[in-house]
Amino acid sequence: MATEVVGADDTLEPIIRKKTVAVSNDGSMMAIHDYGEFGTTVTDEPTAHGGSSEGPSPLQAVLGALCGCESVTFNRTANEMGFAYDGIEFEAEFTIDIRGRMGQRGVKQHFQTVRVEAIVTTDENERRFADVVEETEARCPVFNLLTDAGVNMKVRWVRQPTQRLTAETQPGSAP
Repeated sequence: MATEVVGADDTLEPIIRKKTVAVSNDGSMMAIHDYGEFGTTVTDEPTAHGGSSEGPSPLQAVLGALCGCESVTFNRTANEMGFAYDGIEFEAEFTIDIRGRMGQRGVKQHFQTVRVEAIVTTDENERRFADVVEETEARCPVFNLLTDAGVNMKVRWVRQPTQRLTAETQPGSAP
């Protein structure tokens, strides 16, 4: 047996994490996702598409995973870079050519385009903001999964200054 002590940046071996989820389906469009200690969620299709509208569609869940992953990755990156921010608001949408999932070969079954707008509340300057965004997108697993799949990603990061109340801007103050 050999013991080796190295820093995380010095290791040549991959650092692998394993996460699991169990999903069950009762023969309908609805699937129940069991995340163990994190509880369960449901994906389904709208009633108009043959589902029971009990939860988001699986593709909506992927968009949620993208925004959640970007949020976590931005936070981690911002902390490492000493970048202060108060929060992020995400809005996302996708387009899909449904002929692919209806069985037409040669048509992509996944997203054609994903559009995301992320509004970050911060008083940091534009250059530092751009640096954190660039590093976030380089590190975000879900963003890179979609990019590697050839999805047309249209992401807009917006820097919004914080709205701090001062004596001049407080309601009822004289101008």
